[in-house]
Parts: sequence; C-alpha cells; structure tokens
Amino acid sequence: MPNNTTNQQLTKRSKQLSWLLRHGAYDQGFAMDEAGWMNVQDVLTFLNMSRAELKLILNTNNKQRIQLRGQRVRACQGHSTNNRAVTQVALEASWLEYKSDASIWHGTTVSAMERIALQGILPMARTHVHCTPTIDSTIGKRATSEVMIEISPVKLREAGLNIYIAPNGTLLVRRVPPKAIVGCVPLTRRAKKRQAELERSMATLRRANLSL
Repeated sequence: MPNNTTNQQLTKRSKQLSWLLRHGAYDQGFAMDEAGWMNVQDVLTFLNMSRAELKLILNTNNKQRIQLRGQRVRACQGHSTNNRAVTQVALEASWLEYKSDASIWHGTTVSAMERIALQGILPMARTHVHCTPTIDSTIGKRATSEVMIEISPVKLREAGLNIYIAPNGTLLVRRVPPKAIVGCVPLTRRAKKRQAELERSMATLRRANLSL
C-alpha cells in the first residue's frame, strides 16, 4: 500500500498529467485529436513517466479523470479553451447524453452568485460547465464549493442545451442560462452565515426570469 511520501508523489504526478492532457499539450506542440486523445508514449516521454506509474495514477485517482485505451490516453473532461486542438462537438460525441429530468447541481462560491444570477453559469476558460447528479457527490465539483446551485435539465433542453456524461460521471453542459437555475443550497458554515446574500441573488434571478 502506498505510504504518505508515495501518495504525495503520485498526487504531484497526477496533477502534471492532468495539466498536460487538459491544458498544456497544444502549447507544447503535441499531436492531440479533437476529442483530447494523445499517444501514450508521447505523454510518458514528456513527463518522464513509466507506463506502470501511469496505471498506478489511474488506479488510485478517486475522480477517474484520465482514460487509457491501448496506446491512447486523454483527460475525459475539463479541457481548457487554450487547448485549441479540442472541440466541443468532438468531446460531446465521445460522451453519453444525460437523459434524466432530475435536478443536477453545480458548486460555486457565495461571491459568484450575484454574477451568476445575471449571466447564468458560464464555462469561463473551460469547454463546458461541470455539474454533478447529486448534491453530495465529489465528482464534478470543486472541494472549495460553498454553495450548490440546483439546475433543471428540462429548462436546459428547452434552451437548446444538451447535458452529457463523461466517463467519470461528471455532467457537462456548454452553459447554464439563468432560467435553468431553480435553487441553491449553502454547504459551508460561512455560506450559511451569508444566507441573506444568497436570497438576494436568487431574487435577482427570479426577477430576470420574469422579465424574459
């Protein structure tokens, strides 16, 4: 079983691998297809990593962000828009479509809620907004999330937006318009103390939706 030092090394190597596959490959001049797949040997050589180490990283990463298929490897989601080899269309074609009408969730901070109430949730520097199918899931949300935003898949589809499931269970959508946001739940003690701010943001969102 890996000791603490080994765990720290694996975490560091896992972050290097994720950075290359999600963000850095294009700028480093590597060949990558539109769905994010790279040649395994190119990755191993660049990171000075063995295939055994790669497999250990994949087997011990509880979020399962990396896919390995024969001689190809990719990050299954989370690509930045700077990685210009990857396209939204190709990524979506490689994922399954999410068919449920049950609410999905997006983690954020209290301070971001006012902007979200006006603009919705945008992917910022990523290709897609990351969501999760349950409020308590560790997949598809940041550990720093203070608030979980409730999103209606029905309203997303009414806006012409499909939802996709990455192989690790993360739900992905190109954007979330304000009208698809139906609630929010504070997670942290700090967020609960700022409940009044959250309620103001939700009131702003409801007014905006009524004016549409």
